Amino acid sequence: MPDKKKLFLLDAMALIYRAYFALNKNPRINSKGLNTSAILGFANTLLDVIRNEKPSHIGVAFDTRAPTVRVEKYAEYKANRDKMPEDIALAIPYIIELIEAFNIPVLMVDRYEADDVIGTLAKKAETSGFEVFMMTPDKDFGQLVSENILMYKPARKGNKPEILGVDEICLKYKIQEPEQLIDILGLWGDASDNIPGVPGVGEKTASKLIAEFGSVENLLLNTEKLKGKLRENVENFSDQAIMSKQLATIILDVPIELDIDALLYGNPDKEALVELFAELEFRAFAQRIFKPVTEESTEEIPSEERSDNGDLFSSAGVEVPQENLLDINEVDHNYILVENINTRLKLIRELTKAGSFCFDTETTGLNANDTELVGM
Repeated sequence: MPDKKKLFLLDAMALIYRAYFALNKNPRINSKGLNTSAILGFANTLLDVIRNEKPSHIGVAFDTRAPTVRVEKYAEYKANRDKMPEDIALAIPYIIELIEAFNIPVLMVDRYEADDVIGTLAKKAETSGFEVFMMTPDKDFGQLVSENILMYKPARKGNKPEILGVDEICLKYKIQEPEQLIDILGLWGDASDNIPGVPGVGEKTASKLIAEFGSVENLLLNTEKLKGKLRENVENFSDQAIMSKQLATIILDVPIELDIDALLYGNPDKEALVELFAELEFRAFAQRIFKPVTEESTEEIPSEERSDNGDLFSSAGVEVPQENLLDINEVDHNYILVENINTRLKLIRELTKAGSFCFDTETTGLNANDTELVGM
């Protein structure tokens, strides 16, 4: 039986912000003064997905500058957000160039958010036999989860990516169906999007109410079963609850076609990537992606003899078994603070006599294939 087609849909801005703030304390600034933190972080995320998950199809969804249908419905939608950091605004064109150099389509539709584009394509792809992974840290996507549509939360701080299916979403929010997350958000609201919800109703209360009544609409038909201030707020802000639910609902009929051929992942444009990485000064990053071809030998290496050391342009090859090394919890150790010239000289003498030693490094990630050195 052939493998199921695997489509990854990436929520660009959520991943870009996440990458930028992950390196906020140690930003990557190149010689031209450009903060490349968001670009590098997004590139790492994209490469991790391609290498580790091996999607058959992939696309990256962006918001557009046009006012959205939600703003037309509620002028205060997302009005509380700070202005986009200038470093991110400057990084976005480079990130789009990076995506296009990977021959991955950029997906956007005026008046609709990336969430809506991803939701529409995810549902269409599901009916076409795809297993769909919505790559985002945004909780709102939980409402779309089904047997064949999953949330893929990227790895953080060395942890593995988190994949959320129907069971995980229902357990997290104590609901029967993932779609009921919309009802929870209708009551709870969403501070990041300036969706008001019902005053005094937080996540726990919203989950409890939807577990009991099933939906916002049914709750509003049974407010006599509530008590005190909760009943008063639900009744007084009933219209706001309905509006909040509508704002939180991901739109599934965006005017965009599921172009399976365009989403099919093939080989990146190596020349375009080399040129882009040179401009951004991602030297170590480029070296880990591209294997240099020596002048001494241009012989074609059989695919079964290749090793996949992060080269996006070679076949997977034979897996090399990993060596299991001891960590700090398994070996004797003690700490010495080097705080003056005498302790520094002593350290130098001991290192000079040592057969071998190592430094602990500060890097942009834990994947040795594509992380960048920050300090040591």
